Amino acid sequence: MFSIGDRVVYPMHGAGVIEAIEEREILGQRKQYYIMKLPIGDMKVMIPVDGVDGVGLRQVIGQEDLMRVLDVLAGERTKMSTNWNRRYRANAEKLKSGNIFEVAEVVRNLTLREKEKGLSTGERKMLDSAKQILVSEVVLARNIPEAEAHSLLNRAMGQ
Repeated sequence: MFSIGDRVVYPMHGAGVIEAIEEREILGQRKQYYIMKLPIGDMKVMIPVDGVDGVGLRQVIGQEDLMRVLDVLAGERTKMSTNWNRRYRANAEKLKSGNIFEVAEVVRNLTLREKEKGLSTGERKMLDSAKQILVSEVVLARNIPEAEAHSLLNRAMGQ
């Protein structure tokens, strides 16, 4: 159970802060919802309290894990399928997992591929989304502005 003020990550959306826990009626059912505010894009997300385990909501990483994320970004590209469809599905699964290290892998691998061969429109959108997820978590993990988080990640990737 999370509390108001907790910094959490919602896979596929990114990191945010729980602003409230409210009871709402949706489609005839009354449930409690976490109201999460995302720092980037000024968006709010409602997450059913009883569905937290199913969606993979988790705490924002600490400093030690953040250093590991930066190491992943600086590391060598992992082997990816040459088939666009298989590669896209594998990367999508990594993003859905909510595992920050797998998200960092997707960012690193697609960034390197973009430099070498360019990306399709779908992969470009996926890269942008993965970067946004990563940046939102770094913003909350380090308590820094979005631009500084982008710079930190770009430096880790040698950009």
